[in-house]
Amino acid sequence: MATKRRSRKNPDPSVPTADLPLLPTSDEDKNESVSTEPSSSHPAERVSEASPSGYRIAGLARAKKNASRSGATETGKASDDSLIAGFGPNPLDPYHEREALATGSGGRPSERVYGESADELRDAVQSLCPPVPGVYGMFDRGGELIYVGKSRRLRNRLLSYFGETASRQKAGRIIGSARAIQWETQPSDFAAQLRELELIRRWTPRFNVQGVPDRQRPVYLCLGRKPAETFYLANSPPKRKDSVAVEGPFYGFGRMGRVVDALNKTFRLRDCSQQTVFQFSDQLSLFDVAPRPGCLRLEIGTCLGPCASACSREEYLARVNEAESFLDGFNSEPLTATQEIMENAAENRQYELAGRARDTLKSLQYAQRKLGHLAEARENYSFIYAATGYDGRAIWYLIRRGEIIDVLAAPADAADYRRIKPRIAEWTSRLEARHNRILSDYPHTVPVVASWFRKHRSELKQTFAPASAGRKYRHLSRVS
Repeated sequence: MATKRRSRKNPDPSVPTADLPLLPTSDEDKNESVSTEPSSSHPAERVSEASPSGYRIAGLARAKKNASRSGATETGKASDDSLIAGFGPNPLDPYHEREALATGSGGRPSERVYGESADELRDAVQSLCPPVPGVYGMFDRGGELIYVGKSRRLRNRLLSYFGETASRQKAGRIIGSARAIQWETQPSDFAAQLRELELIRRWTPRFNVQGVPDRQRPVYLCLGRKPAETFYLANSPPKRKDSVAVEGPFYGFGRMGRVVDALNKTFRLRDCSQQTVFQFSDQLSLFDVAPRPGCLRLEIGTCLGPCASACSREEYLARVNEAESFLDGFNSEPLTATQEIMENAAENRQYELAGRARDTLKSLQYAQRKLGHLAEARENYSFIYAATGYDGRAIWYLIRRGEIIDVLAAPADAADYRRIKPRIAEWTSRLEARHNRILSDYPHTVPVVASWFRKHRSELKQTFAPASAGRKYRHLSRVS
């Protein structure tokens, strides 16, 4: 029996496609159905049939053509033997699941086109892609998702990949590796930004994460890792149970590394491996043996020494709380300490040390500016945002401290509003505790929200408190 293989790069969680060769169909093939062997109905042995452009994703080698010719799958629909269209579920789109159930497709309107050359892909995009907001993905010959992007006008953005200027840039390398393009429309540019970020985090396409210069690489500044919390960097937000706080993204792996080093030293937090055994002074021990520190930081006063029983858990937590206040924008101790080191080193003619301190200070100032933008969002952005789509349908985003924590389809009439009224009451209670830090499922949405309202101040007119939803939904949702 043929070996079943899966790929984590598949844009549809239910069906692996990384090993599925992309093949154009002939006019005769368009009228043929494909089925797997009757011995198994595993999703890995399914094939995708008849996209509207007349191309398909061929199944595994063991999948064979059905003798009966029953016609191609209808546009936008999927049978048990076909790959569900789209990029998979979207937790921040309340219409996504509704459309998936109504049409049998993957949710939002989507399309996939194939071409053995750039000219074929360009012609397919020109004829099929709409000029509306959305996200798009590029697939290589093996069916692997290699790049994800977004645009306010999908057709214009995709056609830009085929220009002479793009051929000499990164876009040229992407389109040179692509053999298929898939796009998914979104109701608004805001929704497209959220969807793009979610897809990149989920699939990590190689052209989105590889070959990116360190200065352009996004990283997250995290405070966590029990039992002795520390600052560290992560390529994506870690699970909320593992962190005290997560901020970002920041750009520049090198300078953020200097920030982490300075913060851990200033707040005297450990920076050793998670494999280190930690023992606080208030912990009971079976043996009366003093543990030895694993580095010199305890001796020079830049670490409390949780590995050497040199501090209590309460003392260490006090420093963690001070570190958290820096992330909230209320503590400038790291910049003051670094400034003093630089000035003292320069005064003592320790120019190399002064230079390193100067670079660290610049990195800390960058982090502080970025944290200031995020702090502004957390301080001022707690409301419902009614984002109206190009199709006339609106999505209500519940934003708490700058972070999207829930979504609803905007009510179209009084009956719709009565149906969601209990949910609105729940939203009201969730915003009442907005000054408490709560880690949710979407911490990565804070910079998107902060940037969106900083660049589109007029969109703040589309916001309101949950208590005002009953009076304002007709005007703000603009749904007939």
